[in-house]
Amino acid sequence: MTTEDQVFRAIAHPARRAMLSILALSDRSVKELTNEFAMSQPAVSQHLKELKEAHLVCSNRVGLEQKYRLTPKPLRYIIEWSAQYRTLIDPAGHSWSFVSVPAATQVTARKRRQSHGS
Repeated sequence: MTTEDQVFRAIAHPARRAMLSILALSDRSVKELTNEFAMSQPAVSQHLKELKEAHLVCSNRVGLEQKYRLTPKPLRYIIEWSAQYRTLIDPAGHSWSFVSVPAATQVTARKRRQSHGS
């Protein structure tokens, strides 16, 4: 079973994120992926192993090669986590973040405004 921590660890490395981007476009073999990166085939295989353990990629045999493909379902952990940081960018390019404020904090702030306004 895939855990949130496995997925976050897997996408923590920029090379693995780049591999996911490539695999989102089409299935690739280790050899094809190695051609895309300035790293050895064993290094590419190690990154694929991490992605496979997080269930972000799977492979199947095509002829003599293993072809890897993206399995995006575990990315839901990233989407769910990032949803708390809803960001709006206005036409001027300013970034506005809306986060939930605990109800107790809202009540305290309201009382503070009321006492200063009276």
